[in-house]
Amino acid sequence: MKRHLQLTADGSHTIQIDELNVTYHSKHGAIQESQHVFIDAGIRYLHEAKQLNEYQILEMGFGTGLNALLTAIYSDQMDLRITYHSIEAFPLTTDEISSLNYGNLLQQESIFSLLHTANWNIATTIHPNFEFYKHLCKLDAFVTEEKFNLVYYDAFAPTAQPELWTVEVFEKLYHLLKPEGILVTYCSKGVVRRAMEAAGFRVTKLQGPPGKREMVRAFRDH
Repeated sequence: MKRHLQLTADGSHTIQIDELNVTYHSKHGAIQESQHVFIDAGIRYLHEAKQLNEYQILEMGFGTGLNALLTAIYSDQMDLRITYHSIEAFPLTTDEISSLNYGNLLQQESIFSLLHTANWNIATTIHPNFEFYKHLCKLDAFVTEEKFNLVYYDAFAPTAQPELWTVEVFEKLYHLLKPEGILVTYCSKGVVRRAMEAAGFRVTKLQGPPGKREMVRAFRDH
């Protein structure tokens, strides 16, 4: 599938896939969206609620690496130890990665580069507080003994990849979470919320990022 670079409203890039009519990040602002959905509603919320020193995060959809980059920055700022596992089945090319401007805009070129050059399927220390595992596989093939405090669910929209928004998928993620763990995603469609609830999650709707009315934070209560 053909992918091409787009500039979003906050000056950061996204990538469009024409055949699926999807972008990796919001055209209203890639960095703004990731910061709102995954950092502010995800790891920042969890840390303020739990006040732990260490967290395990699972990301579905490494993509451009933006969510991982923002999380690495946050862990350094807050002196939090984070172990971060990210799943990706269709990695970007070297040329596509080199065109993205996140490292420059966030003044973190070296960390952004390390995330993308890290070897697949083994641990890489990005900085002393951030241990990173990048898994080259589809979600249904992902197997781990790890349990997570937080899931970033950043798959493409249900219109493009309906198979990634089913009850079965959310049951798998529910069981990968520790009790009192959370899942955050930009998608708040009714069919998605019902699938999450059927899998055992308690689902809450939050204000979405710019250009999107709502997002979801879902809880594994037990």
